Amino acid sequence: MGVDLRQVVAGVLTLTMFVMLGNMIKRDHFDSLQEKLPGGSEDSNFENAKFDATHVKKNIGLWKGDVDDLKPCWVKPSADDVEQTEGFVTFALTNGPEYHISQIADAVIVAKSLGATLVIPDIRGSQPGDKRNFEDIYDVDVFMKSMEGVVRVVKDLPARISTRNIAAVKVPNRVTEDYISEHVEPIYRTKGSVRLATYFPSINMRKAGKKGDTDSVACLAMFGSLELQPEMHEVIDSIIERLRTLSRNSDGQFIAVDLRVDMLDKKGCQNSDNDGEKSCYNAQEIAVFLRQIGFDKETTVYVTESRWDSSLDSLKDLFPKTYTKEAIMPADKKRKFLESEFEKVIDFYVSAESDVFVPAISGLFYANVVGKRIGSGKTRILVPALSASASNFLSPYVSNKNHFAYSCYC
Repeated sequence: MGVDLRQVVAGVLTLTMFVMLGNMIKRDHFDSLQEKLPGGSEDSNFENAKFDATHVKKNIGLWKGDVDDLKPCWVKPSADDVEQTEGFVTFALTNGPEYHISQIADAVIVAKSLGATLVIPDIRGSQPGDKRNFEDIYDVDVFMKSMEGVVRVVKDLPARISTRNIAAVKVPNRVTEDYISEHVEPIYRTKGSVRLATYFPSINMRKAGKKGDTDSVACLAMFGSLELQPEMHEVIDSIIERLRTLSRNSDGQFIAVDLRVDMLDKKGCQNSDNDGEKSCYNAQEIAVFLRQIGFDKETTVYVTESRWDSSLDSLKDLFPKTYTKEAIMPADKKRKFLESEFEKVIDFYVSAESDVFVPAISGLFYANVVGKRIGSGKTRILVPALSASASNFLSPYVSNKNHFAYSCYC
């Protein structure tokens, strides 16, 4: 008699689940994650996430959590309180939308502080020469309108300004007025214009203990200025609609899992701390986690891996309705949008709109998706864990209300 490999795998996963449930009885606390992620810092773990499946099932529910009816509560800043100058601030958006949000905020803060004119950025991909216009992804008119009365914005640098005379300046993410005054303004006064490059000494998005002078500017830039251009919006809406159609047995609800196989191969994802806890989770571990906390096999799962990889088979074994964007994108859109930068945008916004979001990898994608979800009231963000029995496995950004977005929405 032949042996069905899928049945063997399913049996192993089932046994693993029972072992983990045993661990839930034995352990009182889930140890804090300590591992760094590729390119991250000590803040790039899952915010010391903890979990208790019983608490979620009985008191919150798998799909619906406590609903905060939050509204934007930042006061639109004014350019009138800053002396206007003749120079320009230029910059580029890089590395995907999770970085774009932060890069936009830093550039707007710097331009406003200097009284300078902001130049609409171009978008650079991960490969040399991979360059596109801002309007290829975002709605430029919406962005410019959002900045009215805050910062002067132009689409292009005037021809009279030579790019060779613009000084390159690095600024840390979440740049402060003090940093600008000390490190950026002297160069700007000397050279007349600057080109910014944001670096990320930390990728956590926790709000500060007290509101800073730049918070209202950051809130506007991060949550009130970037909208997708119509065709991009249409593609993402069609993918979400398809996922909801496939989720009839769960009232149109689906899970988005940020699971990228190439990231799991990075050094920071392969290591673990002394207690064996990890910062990244593979497909099998995510499958066990989701089943363990109560999602059934009819649950629809969207994964951010662009094309099917054999390592995802173990997830599909437990959740047959697991899809990549390639499988559900309209056929007439694949040639254009199954491409690196567009794929990142699709993943970010599908993850922001899903009913439940599960980050298999901690980092800025996780942090800025959380910010978008807080603003729209979609706070079902479940952080994976392989061992259990602490108080909560909702994202601490939400359970502790310590994400920067809670400075912007009240």
